[in-house]
Amino acid sequence: MAPWCDLRVVWFWLVGALLTGYAILDGFDLGVGALHLFSRDDQDRRLQLNAIGPVWDGNEVWLVTSGGALFAAFPPVYATVFSGFYLPFMLLLAALIFRAVAIEFRSKLPMRWWRQTWDVSFCAGSVLCSLLVGVTLGNLARGVPLSPDGEFAGTVLDLLNPYALLVGVLTTTLFMMHGAIYLVLKTEGALHDRVRGWVQRTIIAFILCYAVTTLATLLYVPAMATPFTAHPGLFVIPVLLLLAIANIPREIAHGRDLRAFLSSCAAIAALLLLFGVGLFPTLVPSRPNPELGLTVYNACSSPTTLRIMLGIALLGLPLVLAYTISIYWIFRGKVRLDRHSY
Repeated sequence: MAPWCDLRVVWFWLVGALLTGYAILDGFDLGVGALHLFSRDDQDRRLQLNAIGPVWDGNEVWLVTSGGALFAAFPPVYATVFSGFYLPFMLLLAALIFRAVAIEFRSKLPMRWWRQTWDVSFCAGSVLCSLLVGVTLGNLARGVPLSPDGEFAGTVLDLLNPYALLVGVLTTTLFMMHGAIYLVLKTEGALHDRVRGWVQRTIIAFILCYAVTTLATLLYVPAMATPFTAHPGLFVIPVLLLLAIANIPREIAHGRDLRAFLSSCAAIAALLLLFGVGLFPTLVPSRPNPELGLTVYNACSSPTTLRIMLGIALLGLPLVLAYTISIYWIFRGKVRLDRHSY
């Protein structure tokens, strides 16, 4: 195995870091959308939209960036994934479009049926996005049918297997928990008090789904556990994950909403780190023929390309970080409705 400083390994973790950034940032506004219909009052729904309004589009920059990084560093992986998962990705794109249109159009007219239609679109698009992200991760963990030349050799029905759907449900509950904590951080008054109850229920739902998914992974995808049995020191990652999750209700109970949100961010990062460690060095496992899988070693760009793109990434990533930090700083604090609100 190549050393950690090998450019192929660096790019594996760089793509993973970008996807983690996307999951943390877009995860909470997907979660807010999934919870949207739990509020019956029009003003509460407007407050939820305005809590994510200034940041949701910037959050999706991380998805575009991670896709570009994958294309630059591992072109065969990009080609295989985007062709094999074509229909799910088109559904994901449609759901993202419906979410964006719903946010912008909902308050354009005062009629109840108009707003209700866009509320349902916003919620359905958010749930579908969360589910499809999880289904994609579940299939990458489980493995997909690949031909000898690395092309996807299955059907859409192969992607809708029980394990992938289970990971999709896990992802949806995770984002709902993350979104509820974000709403606690951004709201006040009666809505704030109601959302605190949502946090407790979403945490319970996530923990139950996580326990079931962990058991299913050990039974049906044992290869994901191999690095942890080979290197027991890696068990520090699931321990940190459990500590981060356990800290959320503690911080909520003490009214430390920002710390609770940071704990939720840490839980998402730890989950994706578990996924990355279990997958490495494979990027697209092949099932049932593991030898056909795409790895960081047989599906990477040339060393020159990796070096040049790494230089570009080191220049561009600070700009993305600066933009993200500045937007969150400008729109910090509790959200309130005014004439400029959605």
